[in-house]
Amino acid sequence: MPIKTGEQYEASLRAMKFKIYLQGELVENPVDHPIIRPSMNSVKMTYDLANDPQYEELMTATSHLTGEKINRFCHLHQSCDDLVKKVKMQRLLGQKTAACFQRCVGMDAINAADSVTFEMDRKFGTDYHKRFTNFLRRMQEEDWTVDGAMTDPKGDRSLPPHKQADPDLYVHVVERRKDGIVVCGAKAHQTGAVNSHWILVMPTIAMGKEDADYAVSFAAPADADGIFYIYGRQSCDTRKLEGGSIDVGNKQFGGHEALMVFDNVFIPWENVFMCGETEYSGLLVERFAGYHRQSYGGCKVGVGDVLIGATALAADYNGASKASHVKDKLIEMTHLNETLYSCGIACSSEGSPTASGTYLINLLLANVCKQNVTRFPYEIARLAEDIAGGLMVTMPSEHDLRHPEIGRVVEKYFCGVSSVPVEERMRILRLIENITLGTAAVGYRTESMHGAGSPQAQRIMIARQGGIEQKKSLAKDIAGIAHPSP
Repeated sequence: MPIKTGEQYEASLRAMKFKIYLQGELVENPVDHPIIRPSMNSVKMTYDLANDPQYEELMTATSHLTGEKINRFCHLHQSCDDLVKKVKMQRLLGQKTAACFQRCVGMDAINAADSVTFEMDRKFGTDYHKRFTNFLRRMQEEDWTVDGAMTDPKGDRSLPPHKQADPDLYVHVVERRKDGIVVCGAKAHQTGAVNSHWILVMPTIAMGKEDADYAVSFAAPADADGIFYIYGRQSCDTRKLEGGSIDVGNKQFGGHEALMVFDNVFIPWENVFMCGETEYSGLLVERFAGYHRQSYGGCKVGVGDVLIGATALAADYNGASKASHVKDKLIEMTHLNETLYSCGIACSSEGSPTASGTYLINLLLANVCKQNVTRFPYEIARLAEDIAGGLMVTMPSEHDLRHPEIGRVVEKYFCGVSSVPVEERMRILRLIENITLGTAAVGYRTESMHGAGSPQAQRIMIARQGGIEQKKSLAKDIAGIAHPSP
């Protein structure tokens, strides 16, 4: 069964035994929990669209392992065309959900792990790549949602992992056995963790020899013994408990993050893909980060499309759509959004094959893409809030709108253009609020800053890959300078 349906995906989650804490309580049924359910719906869309003939070219691919049609989220990029289709797929899903659809991290993780394990084996004579390929084949056959887990809590950022006061602030090996390893620690900000079948763990930074126990990569079932989750808070998240469909903004979809804790979790050797090879930890981080920074040129653009559309509707409903400054602000929002998309497409189009055959994006352009993402969505959101007006954050609740007495007052005083029902005006303003300030802001506004690395992380990579010395040589050639630089 290479491609699951959305219903099959939901059923597969129901069969799992997650241990999830949400607001201090153990969740018995995460699939139907009103706070978690919208995020599951977003992942479910990745399965539904893969079964829709209209989107088959973007949502599916042919496995290089089996020749079978598979969900693109389980695919290793075999060409620049694959890299471009990935970005287009992500934009499509952002348009369909206006939220984080959560499978990108796992897709980026498998593509990074493939080439790095291949190169480790070539140098050390290990069999990590064979193990990884076996895991990937199972992932494709079962159409698993895999959560890529990279970010450790880190503790004191001035200290390497082995010098932390608490060794568990980075995931590490605490025991090596004949049949596998035992790990402890945690991964923070884990997107889609409780909607995943498996977890693919990677180290979070480049490491020295003293950090060998922390240079570990492995796969584990998301509900394995010893793994539990503490679900992250989001702005306005308890609105999902109120039973309405207006105040939540996005009535069906959402995203989530969680702290994932490993409490003496056993990992058999067949699922271990790095164990002590510190010199390759940085390479795995760099390639995963590059792929994930490419991703933001797709997913954030798709959500941006929805936000721009919602803002244009707000202008219509406010009776302000013909104002020249409103038109100009919508143009600027579109310009910024398409610039993000252009970077995502550019770094994909200039990809190249790694030693394993899997294609890697142009890392410089991927980092430029993400650097822009740390800025442009903030300006897009600012302009959306400008056009929407203050009512976006001051209007009463939908319970007031439905109230038998004061509902008429709400209808009377919150009317914009008379031909537009007040409920529709409220719905579009709540959607803008949701994307810019509410639960979706985790997957749009704030994640644009910190997801796939903070802005400084991209600037470091841009400095490394920017080719300053080569550019100096170009200038010297043009200027007729022969002597070497000081």
